[in-house]
Amino acid sequence: MKLYELSRGMLFTLKEQPKMPPDVFGEVDTQKVYKLHNIDGMYSYVTDTGGMVYHFAAWTEVEKFEHTNS
Repeated sequence: MKLYELSRGMLFTLKEQPKMPPDVFGEVDTQKVYKLHNIDGMYSYVTDTGGMVYHFAAWTEVEKFEHTNS
């Protein structure tokens, strides 16, 4: 599913390296869990569990994070 298909506040993992604004360099950890705060045009406002902010492209392929109690 695409990032823009998630609702605000949902947790997700990445299925690919996301596109980010042109002034952002490097890769992000596709194994981390991220939280969607909002999408503003082409990019999103996302945080990881440590509070770091990211701006992934809205069309990034993601998977909903389903927390299970094992």
